Parts: sequence; C-alpha cells; structure tokens
Amino acid sequence: MWTVNHRMETKVPPIMLSRPTWLEIDVNAVSDNVRLVQEIVGPHVQIMAVVKANAYGHGLQQIAHAAVAGGATMLGVACLSETYLLREGGIDVPMLVLGYTPAWQADEVVRHGVRVTLFDFQTATALSQAACSLGQPAYVHIKVDTGMGRLGVLPDEAPDFVEMVARLPGIEVEGVFTHFSVADEADKGYTYWQLERFRGVLEAVQARGIHVPLVHAANSAALLTVPESRFNMVRLGIAMYGLPPSGETPLPSGFRRALTWKTLVAQVKTLPPGSFVSYGNTYRTRGAERIAVIPVGYADGFRRAPTHWGNVLVHGQRAPIVGRVCMDQTMINVTHIPDVRQDDEVVLIGRQGDDEITPDEVAVHLGTISYEVISEILARVPRIVV
Repeated sequence: MWTVNHRMETKVPPIMLSRPTWLEIDVNAVSDNVRLVQEIVGPHVQIMAVVKANAYGHGLQQIAHAAVAGGATMLGVACLSETYLLREGGIDVPMLVLGYTPAWQADEVVRHGVRVTLFDFQTATALSQAACSLGQPAYVHIKVDTGMGRLGVLPDEAPDFVEMVARLPGIEVEGVFTHFSVADEADKGYTYWQLERFRGVLEAVQARGIHVPLVHAANSAALLTVPESRFNMVRLGIAMYGLPPSGETPLPSGFRRALTWKTLVAQVKTLPPGSFVSYGNTYRTRGAERIAVIPVGYADGFRRAPTHWGNVLVHGQRAPIVGRVCMDQTMINVTHIPDVRQDDEVVLIGRQGDDEITPDEVAVHLGTISYEVISEILARVPRIVV
C-alpha cells in the first residue's frame, strides 16, 4: 500500500495497525514449505506441523491454517491452552501436546480430544479414569528419551511402560516417539545412535504384539538429512517457517522465509559533536551525526542486552544501532544514508533493496539461535498476512 505525504512517497502499513511496528507473515510460503517437505518425505509419511510458542512467533491460528492447507495432518503444541486457541480459530485436525500435561488436566484433555505426550504412569491412570468417566478415549503418544535427557521414558523401561499403558481401559496408544538432540549438526553419529536405541524399543513393543499407528522421530533437521528417521510421521518445525535448522543444515532450494519485521522512522535529527545518545550515555557522537529514532524496543523482543541486533536496513543500506535499546524505541545512525525522513520504512528482519538481515545473522549478534530470535517477538507487535 502506498500513500503520499507532503514531502515524499513512502510505504506505510495498513491503517488498521495499532502501532507503526509490525510483522508481515507470508502464509503462502508456509503452505508451500509444507508441500515441499511432503515431496521430500514421500506420500506415505504424515506431517505434524509444530506451531507451539505462537507458531515460533509467527501467529498461531494463521500459521496453523496455512500448515493444514499445505497438507499437515496433525499439529504439535506446547501446552493444552494452545489447543483452545486453535479450536477457537476453527482448526479441527488432531493436536499433540509435546510438553508436560499434568494429571489434573486429564478431564479437559479427554473432553477436547487432545493428544498428549505420556511418560509417567500417574498421568496415564488419570487419563484412563477420565476416559472411562466421559465415555471417550484418551489418545496418548509415549515419548522415549533416547539421549536428549529431557522428557521421556528411558529405552530399557519403555517396552514395559508401553505395554502397561496399552492395557489401561480407555487409553489409545496412538503414537510412540523420540527427539534428537544434535540432528542439525554435520556429524550424525550421535543421531544414528539415538535412532538405533529407538528402533530397539519399537522392535520390543512389536514383539509383544502391540500395534502403534504413528511412529515419529524426525524434526526438521532429521527429516532433511536422516531419511531412516522419518518412519510414518515427521515433526516439521523451523523449516516450515523457511528457516534452516542450523548453519550445518541448510534448507534445499525452494523454501521461503515467512516472516519479515518492519517499523518506520519516527524522527530524524542532526546532533552536534559530543552528544550522548540513549540511557547510560554509552554512545557519543564523534562529529555531527544524523540520528533516527525507530519505535521498537526490547518490549517488542528487539534485544537490548548483553548485545543488540547490530544493524537495521534503511533505504536498502545498513544503519547501525547506537546507544542502548529502550523499552519502546531505538536510535540508529543514518548519517551515511541520504534523505532519511519520518515514516521511511525500516527493516529489522527481511530484505530491503539488495541487502537482507536474516534471523540467523541476528542470532550470531545475540549469541543465540534463530529459533529464539523469532519466538521472542512479543504479541504486542501486530502480525499481518501478506
């Protein structure tokens, strides 16, 4: 959308936005990325789209709809409350809570037909009682800890656990799964070791005459690089959003990033030599410098410390952040960029002109990973579908 002000033609966001800092979400990219993964894994492997944490910061309901439109048959969430938001948004595919579901939520789980990750018998008993009371099944996916050291039953205990749970009235063991800890690294030795431990559990369960319909182990990195780990379902997370699992695991051609983060210039002024900028007086102008203020800060997920973003894009050029990032505002140096004015578009993540700032680049500045960069963008930043 283009509007004209009294000085120049400038791109501005839709008028309905609550503030001049926003995310643009390409939902078609998400759907297309899911389709690409389906081509990679084949028609007989189902895709669980992982939409936990507000769909990695992209917007829960809109991403869920896009993932299902692309062919995902199940959604992965972190907790029960996320399933309520999805149901309110008209999503009716099966959902698996990948995190901890306490026993006291058993009635709600069964009533809403939510699948849960199971690794302890106390919760299994509560689910069984709720299922019998409500007259409908409790669907569980038993998690095996093959070497992640997080949630899950240890491999030596898993076959007995699966058998005990399968005997409980009202319980449907719909899935068995595990999670890889270093599938995004070039060396796949540990991942293959985890995979062999998982296979051992599956063989032992099968030997006891127990049929489990869904078996899943592969995250984005594994589904791309370890075909043996795909079984009959994969859990598609970071790659669905068009982001590589790591520097050692790039995405194949065709994937598109779904998220762009933008804001506008609020003010531009020339400060004389020796002027301090922002809290703590940590930055001081060396000469006359043109400083622009942008309305975005750490309360949006635009990191302040211990390090910040580094640069943003203005007129297709990099403008360094100067001084400390504030709660709602940040200052950038645009001395070297001609004709920067109020309401000019600023890109925090994405492409502008011939340059681009990616979540992976930002992650290097912040000393973290791209997952954290995008997931930390707070809900007060409007998400618009483009």
